[in-house]
Amino acid sequence: MPTELRDAEESWDVLATRDLYRTDWLMALRADQVRRPGADEEEPFERLVFEHPGAVVVLAVDDAERVHCLRQYRHPARGRFVELPAGLRDAGDEDPLETAKRELREEVELEAGEWRRLMDLYPSAGITDERQVCYLARDLRSVSRGDFAPEHEEADMERLLVAVDELIEAVLDGRVSQSPIAACVLAYAVLRQRGDL
Repeated sequence: MPTELRDAEESWDVLATRDLYRTDWLMALRADQVRRPGADEEEPFERLVFEHPGAVVVLAVDDAERVHCLRQYRHPARGRFVELPAGLRDAGDEDPLETAKRELREEVELEAGEWRRLMDLYPSAGITDERQVCYLARDLRSVSRGDFAPEHEEADMERLLVAVDELIEAVLDGRVSQSPIAACVLAYAVLRQRGDL
């Protein structure tokens, strides 16, 4: 009988761990000594883990089938990327939907009357525990960003309004390459094709 196709939670023994980099900020890098289950005779192996609080991503689609995007500089990748409104889950135990609502308001000055969870993504499970919770936001209306004041890279963000089909082609052509925007817009395309929107 085939096994159900789904990811499964599992945790191998960590025999030792050491911090390589840790500050008061939200992220850290550690090295774990790991052993496979049932492999007591084997030497443990080291795996680096980039600790991350997680993030939310919002695919905000208006009534004209246009996506609210941003273009933002990302220093680690040395480029300016087309992205969706998104942000860290850095407000303690805040529900991810509430974080998504806040990020949509702060980054593109919108609120949505309709929310749908699209998917959860682990963008690079081999190195980080980051989980991205992705939402579809519809029934959009303009609002003030409140007391949020963009700074650093966010102070230089450019807002774009892009037709869904144009964004799909840009992803498939490789002109737009960040994984969250690619996953979200392609999921939207499949849901639209299936009539599930």
